[in-house]
Amino acid sequence: MDSPASKDPLHGVTLKQLLTELVVEHGWAGLAERVDIRCFRFDPSLNSSLVFLRKTPWARAKVEALYMQGKTRP
Repeated sequence: MDSPASKDPLHGVTLKQLLTELVVEHGWAGLAERVDIRCFRFDPSLNSSLVFLRKTPWARAKVEALYMQGKTRP
């Protein structure tokens, strides 16, 4: 029996994949301009940002929204 497809647009995308794509597209400075959080502004790293985003739902929601904006653009 087939399971129904997920309606979550982020289904199957890990936070690490999402953040890595955003860093490649915008760079750390560009991310800091779009999402004003300290881990993007001061000594940014993938690991420290992942730890912060996993513990901070409001920041993660902003980063996920930015990612989705990029996916919906033509």
